[in-house]
Amino acid sequence: MRVVTFGELMLRLAPNGYYRFFQNDQMQATFGGGEANVAVSLANYGADSVYVTKLPKHAIGEAAVNSLRYFGVDTSKIVRGGDRVGIYYLEKGASQRGSVCIYDRAHSAISEAQPGDFDWDTVFEGADWFHFTGITPALAPTLVSICEDACRAAKAKGVKISCDLNYRGKLWTRAEAREAMTKLMAYVDVCIANEEDAKDVFGIEADDTDIYSGKLNHDGYRSVAKKLADTFGFEKVAITLRTSLSASDNDWAGMLYDGTDYAFSKSYHLHIVDRVGGGDSFGAGLIYALLSGKNTQDAIEFAVAASALKHSVEGDYNRVSVAEVEKLAGGDASGRVQR
Repeated sequence: MRVVTFGELMLRLAPNGYYRFFQNDQMQATFGGGEANVAVSLANYGADSVYVTKLPKHAIGEAAVNSLRYFGVDTSKIVRGGDRVGIYYLEKGASQRGSVCIYDRAHSAISEAQPGDFDWDTVFEGADWFHFTGITPALAPTLVSICEDACRAAKAKGVKISCDLNYRGKLWTRAEAREAMTKLMAYVDVCIANEEDAKDVFGIEADDTDIYSGKLNHDGYRSVAKKLADTFGFEKVAITLRTSLSASDNDWAGMLYDGTDYAFSKSYHLHIVDRVGGGDSFGAGLIYALLSGKNTQDAIEFAVAASALKHSVEGDYNRVSVAEVEKLAGGDASGRVQR
């Protein structure tokens, strides 16, 4: 399986452990970004994973590329140029103190990319799947056009397309998101959303559900999935179901609608090490499961298990194997020492 993802790869700066910003004079420097996180997961599963972005030629840009090469991601389609690698600062929350994310990504190389930078016909040669998120078109109006160019080229080659709505209020308004994403959804086969995205972007929300109190109504999410599919013609709609008990403890599950049946996964109680990238690991697990021919129930179980494991891993990238995911999806959630 050959999967192409497209987005922004950023430098992540985070205090050690659960320290607050500048509680001491050290910060951990790693890399991450929605679509890059998906690419790494898929590479770890043995897929031919191709990541596309634009990064400067300087040492920080090269370090970003090398962070992907380490996992076996194909970086040959990354365009080099521009001046900046986007940065985000992450203060991990704990207990009743929520995490804080601060962006410093204005004028990054990818945000100033032009349509002529990417040869999409070449990029999608031999590809089976294309994945992007709602973060990428939010970076600049030009990126909406570039994403549409990519989708158009992928469709011309018969490539399946998935999109994680991933609304980010710090990047654009709901009105801007709705206009752009409505246009892009015309190309999408598999839509991934969470309990907030469908409402924020398209005004579609689950009935009788309160994400802050922990009350989730399965019938309401069936309705959301069907409305999304009926509105945009999606083949499948996946919705992640997170109950935030605190910053440290969440309940985690998912649902997959295939146009006929609604499959709900088992629910996991998570004691969180690092939740950033949790949705991306879900998307990667879903893509891998669907390309592997898993049925609707098995696909959502694999995706949710993959994401549950990511919450135990530091950094944006999910460092787990297919065997580890299958073991958890199969019911072994004991966490016992492997000897």
